Amino acid sequence: MKVKHTFFLVMPLLFVAFGFYLKKQDAGEDILLRAITASLQNAHYDAPSVDDEFSVKAFNQYLDNIDANKRLLLQSDVDALRKYETTIDDETKNGTYDLFNASVDILDRQIKNTQEYFEEILTQPFDFDKEEEVTFGDDITYVKSDKELKDRWRKYLKYNVLTRLYADKLAQDKLIASTDTVIVPVSLDSLEAKARAGVLKTHRDYYKRLNRLERRERLSLYVNSITSVYDPHTNYFPPEKKEDFDIQMSGRLEGIGAQLQEKDGYIKITNIIPGGPSSLQGELQANDLIIKVTQEGEEPVDVVDWRIGDAVKIIRGKKGTKVTLTVRKPDGSQKDITITRDIVVLEETYAKSLILKDQDELQAGYIYLPSFYADFRNPRGRFSWKDVKKEVEKLKEAGVKGIILDLRNNGGGSLDDVVKMGGLFIDEGPIVQVKEKGRPARVLKDEYAGTEWDGALVIMVNEFSASASEIMAAAMQDYGRAVIVGSSSTHGKGTVQRFLNLNRTVRSKDVPDLGSIKLTIQKFYRINGDATQLKGVSSDILLPDNYMYIKTGEKENEYPMAWDQIPSSDYDTKMYNNISNKVYKKSEARVTESETFQLIEENARRWERERAYNTYPLSFSAYTAQEERDKKEGEKFEVLSKLVIDGFEVTNLEEDLEAINTEESRQKRNTDWIKNISKDPYVYESLQIIEDLNK
Repeated sequence: MKVKHTFFLVMPLLFVAFGFYLKKQDAGEDILLRAITASLQNAHYDAPSVDDEFSVKAFNQYLDNIDANKRLLLQSDVDALRKYETTIDDETKNGTYDLFNASVDILDRQIKNTQEYFEEILTQPFDFDKEEEVTFGDDITYVKSDKELKDRWRKYLKYNVLTRLYADKLAQDKLIASTDTVIVPVSLDSLEAKARAGVLKTHRDYYKRLNRLERRERLSLYVNSITSVYDPHTNYFPPEKKEDFDIQMSGRLEGIGAQLQEKDGYIKITNIIPGGPSSLQGELQANDLIIKVTQEGEEPVDVVDWRIGDAVKIIRGKKGTKVTLTVRKPDGSQKDITITRDIVVLEETYAKSLILKDQDELQAGYIYLPSFYADFRNPRGRFSWKDVKKEVEKLKEAGVKGIILDLRNNGGGSLDDVVKMGGLFIDEGPIVQVKEKGRPARVLKDEYAGTEWDGALVIMVNEFSASASEIMAAAMQDYGRAVIVGSSSTHGKGTVQRFLNLNRTVRSKDVPDLGSIKLTIQKFYRINGDATQLKGVSSDILLPDNYMYIKTGEKENEYPMAWDQIPSSDYDTKMYNNISNKVYKKSEARVTESETFQLIEENARRWERERAYNTYPLSFSAYTAQEERDKKEGEKFEVLSKLVIDGFEVTNLEEDLEAINTEESRQKRNTDWIKNISKDPYVYESLQIIEDLNK
């Protein structure tokens, strides 16, 4: 595979440039920054100079990361840290942490102070008759004194209590108005006390987690403030975070098959994954609380008050091993449940398909692809291009006249998979151009003759379709192979990242696991030579959505890489570029005449106005009046969530039903999915386009 080969071309550079021989005492933090800096300077596609200008950018990123809402630091704290503003470059080269250590001391002090603030403030009722306002957003400044900071907290907490109080009062009023319910009304003062207690508990829980943060977790935030200056997608991953990333990419893990949540000092089961070990064992259920974890042949470990990340480490384990969970059931009973760990497949991360039709009776296939996933650790694992190929084969067998590939909200993934997936829809030819640091662009091609599907094709995208999704959409658009439908442009991420194990850059076995760096090593370009970076892919047919007037995408990130062009690759559009302008015009006419799309665009304008709000009233009467105005304005848009599209039929393929019907949870998720698709105006319009392509 050509892309993998690229990674190994980079590796020798790293060893030559960074061949440290470490003494035993030079471990962990001492080497981490130097390892990262040397790796990035040698292997990053367009590494900036690590100098004073770089330091200022990293410093500002760190400030924003540790106190974005400006409710922790005083201006004097920022001034005290400012003396390190231009020294980060020196620290990264020397492996020192003067700024970080100084910030930890200040943060520890301010966490203690602000905890005292909310504990004191929330002991007394708020005066909701007083006319005052609270302001949020990037424009607020650091306060100069403890008194000002405490008042900022007072207003912030008051707003939190006010929103709960309003919601509780509204719920009570609805119950009073209901003829089916007998209720003894609670006074506004009692409701206020309840809301205040809820806000207090939320903040105590948050500060409990904050106080349990380990140095390595704080250090990770600091390091990522530095790496983000290279570009938004160059990140440091401590060892446990890299494992989570691999699970996300592959959709597989070895464990018990349950989703967990940290709640009130307990590890709570929130969901049992269908087909997983817990599901097959049958005793573990949602809402169970884990009290103890026992490995086979070992003593039980009490996990009450544990952080979820630490608990997950001992609950997950290798396939075939056993773990016993001591759980407290919702009825208060306690039970020991032994589960044999196994491979857990996260089904919702994989491609799946449906059959669509309307009054015209033309059948189209719909394929949902949440990401370009790939199991890099297991050649026999799940790969998105193979799964899409299977779905296409099933849809062909069902006799569909067109296929809709839904890449909305698909953040990308495997570059190799998108090249192979593109080959399912064209008969040989380039899919994408990839450029490495200091090297000419390479063309990645579909090398195989023939197509899996040569019929009508629509690709759905939106503002959150990124990276590999943009490659797919761009290639099919350049060939004239598909109609791209959706937002004005996709996300605009035109870069390729690879993981580098930092320990492989250090010539010593005495260093603990440093983690990995995900760094940008390539940029990719459309086959016509244009980068997708920043600009994304423009849809052939624009469909209004709620985000169309809100600034989104790669260009809104700090320090994104630039847009540029390279020469076009050699590709042939003659056999594909036959989509009639009538198809575009018919769709544009339907969208213009559609009351639903008109309403969506109007709602997008409302979202744009609401996003501009940053000041809110703190009196109950003024807040109530504002909420009622917003509710009245929003009532006309409620129909969008209850949309019924007459004659639109959405069904499963027959061969999928057997697996779906094996578990009740699978059935429910499938029913919800079909319900959502059946009222999706974007999918319905895509079906109309398929029909037009067949005329």
